[in-house]
Amino acid sequence: MLITCCSNRQSVSGSGYEAVSGDCNYRYGGETSRDNGQCKMDEQISCLIGLQTRGNFYKVELGLTTLLRNCLESETENLKSILSGYVDHFQSLDSEDAGWGCGWRNIQMLSSHLLAQRQEAKEVLFGGSGFVPDIPSLQRWLEIAWEKGFDAPGASQLDHVVYGSKKWIGTTECAALLRSFALRARVVDFGPKEESQSVVGTSVDKAVDKARNDKTDNNEVKNSEAYQVLMDFVWNYFSNENTIQFGQQHVVISEKTPLYFQHDGHSRTIVGVQAKHQQNGYLAYNLLVLDPAHSTPALERSLKKKIGWQKLVKKGRNTLKKPQYQLCYVDPGIASEEEMENLKTIDSVFLEL
Repeated sequence: MLITCCSNRQSVSGSGYEAVSGDCNYRYGGETSRDNGQCKMDEQISCLIGLQTRGNFYKVELGLTTLLRNCLESETENLKSILSGYVDHFQSLDSEDAGWGCGWRNIQMLSSHLLAQRQEAKEVLFGGSGFVPDIPSLQRWLEIAWEKGFDAPGASQLDHVVYGSKKWIGTTECAALLRSFALRARVVDFGPKEESQSVVGTSVDKAVDKARNDKTDNNEVKNSEAYQVLMDFVWNYFSNENTIQFGQQHVVISEKTPLYFQHDGHSRTIVGVQAKHQQNGYLAYNLLVLDPAHSTPALERSLKKKIGWQKLVKKGRNTLKKPQYQLCYVDPGIASEEEMENLKTIDSVFLEL
């Protein structure tokens, strides 16, 4: 993880269960069931499937992707935009998770896309419940992922317990949780120097190679322009190596998942990217971002009225100030049993800024 985690722990009211990693202690209707202090994994999962709670969120009429697409299509400049498919916006709430819950909210956003767009993911995610769970339920799913052996170093860093806490989580926790359902979650690191490098996916290898080549070709680029490598990667990811055909359109929908976008202190969800050709031949990019810190109703109003939405959604290269960034995305398909063992180790692709 790139962020320092809070150690404050609190009880969560309103949930139908209590559980601590390694000690199955589910409570429902005042009754407690223990098996000598240790439940079998299948019993823990069965309990959680039955007791998990649907996450609450403000449902946007027509859907955010449709509203955002309408706004992008209304722009008159020579711009090309690519959006991922359906996604719900989950905002952090003062009464629940303000100041610490952004990571969980981005997992909820990414999960909403997977449930809506990928049938194979819908069948396995969260026990096949078909809905996005609330934060306490997601915390238990992460603890179960750890118990299964996913991301052992990350589990140790967070003392193997997140349920009922305000601990911050990041990209590796997102990947571990999704991988525990046999989804091919991948991680990409961007930073000032390479500490470790291990290619974890195949669908994105060309995007990685192109981003590295672009950086080599423009070795003199410094300061904020160093972040061009991140921008290039995101464009190559959503455009699937420029295989997307725009035709007469200047806004198209990609089959790629949104990107969990992490940096020190906060995380957001990248739902697309926009490009504009400059006179010098380079492409200037805007990331299209959903921020859990923003109000969903305010975002909806802005998109519907087409007023002020750019400030909320568009993030140019000049907005990138942090020394390190991480992305997480999900490749299609379901991992085999053999592949699942390899997925327990959270390796990443590294790109130097």
